[in-house]
Amino acid sequence: MIIDYEGVILKPWSYSDAPALALVANNKRVTDNLRDGLPNPYYEKDALDWLGIVIPGNDPTRFFSITVENRIVGSIGIVEKDNIYRKNCEIGYFLAEDQWGKGIMTKAIKAATRHAFNTFDIVRLYAEPFADNAGSRRALEKAGFIHEATLKNYVIKNGIIKDSCIYRMLKEEFRN
Repeated sequence: MIIDYEGVILKPWSYSDAPALALVANNKRVTDNLRDGLPNPYYEKDALDWLGIVIPGNDPTRFFSITVENRIVGSIGIVEKDNIYRKNCEIGYFLAEDQWGKGIMTKAIKAATRHAFNTFDIVRLYAEPFADNAGSRRALEKAGFIHEATLKNYVIKNGIIKDSCIYRMLKEEFRN
């Protein structure tokens, strides 16, 4: 499945994408805005290890490369929740630093949101950017997500306690 949204292409990951993934993710300014699952530095072996986890279970498609002009510039994923949260999915993403501020992530979020609501039996899609990540928050807002809460002293990143936010899109609010 390939999703084209105004020139931003979401494609399922393949093992051959490991060098491009490593190139995008091997940037401290990128990983500083992500959970600790992405190491820094980020090597091709790290990319292959992660791809080995997501590729086998990627049907229906949950994890995509973000491609612009035939170049992988980021990643976006939809994570299904379980138990009492089973009607929710979390969306997570990152983008190459040289692509920040170009509207690419807003388009990728819109495309992934449409895919999530059309593919999964969910009523809610949400994201949890760090409160100080203005670019991510702006991309979510431009994609139509609503800021629900700021959680004070909620996360720790690089030894610093930080605030985190919750943004959401409800299925009933979504305009396909």
